Amino acid sequence: MSTTGSCPALMVAAPSSGQGKTLVTAALARRHRDAGRRVRVFKCGPDYLDPMVLERACGSPVHQLDLFMVGEAACRRLLHDAALDADLILVEGVMGLFDGTPSAADLANRFDLPVLAVIDGSAMAQTFGALVQGLATYRRGVNLAAVLANKVGSARHAAMLEESVPSGVQWLGAMPRNADIALPERHLGLMQAQEIGDLEDRLAKSAASLPDAATWLPPPVHFGGSDGPSTRLPALLRGTRVAIARDEAFGFIYPANLACLRSLGAELRFFSPLNDPALPECDAIWFPGGYPELHLAALSQNKRMISSVRDHHSADRPILAECGGMLYCLEEVVDSGGRRAELAGLLPGSATMRPRLTALGLQQADLPGGSIRGHTFHYSDASIELAPSWFATRPGGEQGEAIYRSGRLTATYAHFYFASGPQAVAEILGPG
Repeated sequence: MSTTGSCPALMVAAPSSGQGKTLVTAALARRHRDAGRRVRVFKCGPDYLDPMVLERACGSPVHQLDLFMVGEAACRRLLHDAALDADLILVEGVMGLFDGTPSAADLANRFDLPVLAVIDGSAMAQTFGALVQGLATYRRGVNLAAVLANKVGSARHAAMLEESVPSGVQWLGAMPRNADIALPERHLGLMQAQEIGDLEDRLAKSAASLPDAATWLPPPVHFGGSDGPSTRLPALLRGTRVAIARDEAFGFIYPANLACLRSLGAELRFFSPLNDPALPECDAIWFPGGYPELHLAALSQNKRMISSVRDHHSADRPILAECGGMLYCLEEVVDSGGRRAELAGLLPGSATMRPRLTALGLQQADLPGGSIRGHTFHYSDASIELAPSWFATRPGGEQGEAIYRSGRLTATYAHFYFASGPQAVAEILGPG
C-alpha cells in the first residue's frame, strides 16, 4: 500500500469482446488476493454485470472508470484513493482496446496504465503475433506491456503462439480451453453473479488455471493527488427514505449511485418487486434496470406490490424508473416468446422484447435539476402514449433516449450515473 497515490496497476484489454478479459481479470484478482495482496478492481465503461463477478473475485466494490460518464477528475480520484489502499489495481477494459469514444485505450493513455492483452488463441497460430503487433503499434501513447493467450488447446499450441509474439511485449503464458471456468452469458452479457450457483468454484479454477508468469506485478503507476473538485455534496435528500428495487429482476445498480444517494443524505431501503407484498415505508422509489422480461409472470402476479406502487404514484411521490424499471411501470410488456404481462401501468403504453440490441451508447440529459450523464443498452422497443418531457443527447450531439415525466414519475431507457449530476438526482427523488 502507498501513501503517495502510487500502486502497481494494469489494464486488462482485448482486441474485441468475447476474448475472455472478464474471466482473466477475475482470475488475476482472485490469484493475487489468495496470495495475500489487497486488490482493487475497476471496470472501464458503463457495465453492471462484469463488476458483479469482479467484486466476488476481489472482495471489494468495483467502480466504473469512464472519461465521459464519470469524468477525468473523478476517475483520477478513484484511482488515487484505491492506490492508497491497495497492493495492485486492475482495470478491465471494454469491448476492443480501441473501440468506442472514449475507449479503453483513451483511459490507459490518460492514466499511464500498462496494458495486458487477452487474446482468444483457439483458432489461430502465428496470426496471434500479428494481432499483438497491431495492438502494440496502432496508437502512440498506449503501452502494450504483456499478452496472455486464452482458450489454448495444448502445450504445443501455446508454444506456437509464444513464438509469434514480437519483442518488447512480455508473454505471460496461456490459459487452457475449459468449459468449467467459462462465465455463463445471456442477451445483455454475463449472468448476474448471484445467479451463477458455482461462481466460487469457477473463480477458484480460473485462478488455478493462470500460468505462474501471469502473477507478475506491473510497475507502480502514480495517479497524482486527489485535489480536484470537492466530493462533498450538499444534503439535498436529508431525511428522504428512498426505496430501491433490488432482486433477480432489478439489479443494475452502480455502487457509486448508492454512495451518491447516501452522500446526499438519503436513507436507503431495499425491496423486492418479485417477492415483497408491499413497498417499505418510503418517500421515493428507484426502479433500476435489470431483467424484468425474465420474470414477467411473477411481477405481474404480485398484485399487492403493484397496488402499493400505484398508491405511491397516486400520492404524487417521486419515482425514478430506468430501462427495465421503466418497463415495470408500463401497462404491458411482451417477452421474446410473445407472452404478455400486465404490469404497474404508471405510464400509458407497452414494450416488446426484440432478438437484437435496439439501442447502445452514452447519454447526457439536461434536466430541471441540472445535467446528468449515463448510458443506454436495451433489447426492447417501447410504445409510450405520452409526449417526452426531454430527450437525452449522445456525446456527438445526436438525439438520445426520451425521458418521460408523469406526475412525480421520471422514466427513461437511460441508466444514470448519479455522481455526474447529484442535483438532478435530488430534484427527481426529492420532495419537490
